Amino acid sequence: MFGSKKAKLAPNGEIETIVGKDTQLKGALKAKGTIRIDGDFEGDIDSEHDIIIGESGSVSARINARNVMISGLMKGNIQATGCLELMASGRLYGDIKANVLIVGEGAVFKGASDMADGGNSASYQDEIVSV
Repeated sequence: MFGSKKAKLAPNGEIETIVGKDTQLKGALKAKGTIRIDGDFEGDIDSEHDIIIGESGSVSARINARNVMISGLMKGNIQATGCLELMASGRLYGDIKANVLIVGEGAVFKGASDMADGGNSASYQDEIVSV
């Protein structure tokens, strides 16, 4: 909706770390590869690649990654050097900084966005509910 390019998560199609649906995890998670969260996570997440929050995922964290795709619940601030994609089932409560923002129809986003545009940056206070 807000972007015309779809980001491809995990260039080689591999997910290296999975937090399962019935798993609860607290702390700091650092990885060089792609992380998928389908359970509950609280803390900090840093990845050199991508982070995927599945529909059953519930995350309360600070995230720093290349691309982030949210289909579940995310509470916290996100810094994505590439694309942040909020899927139709996704709910995001927090501030974001990303180069590309894609918000699916029906998604919920409440927070501030800061996006770079070819060296220029724009900052907005957004409250988008049920887009």
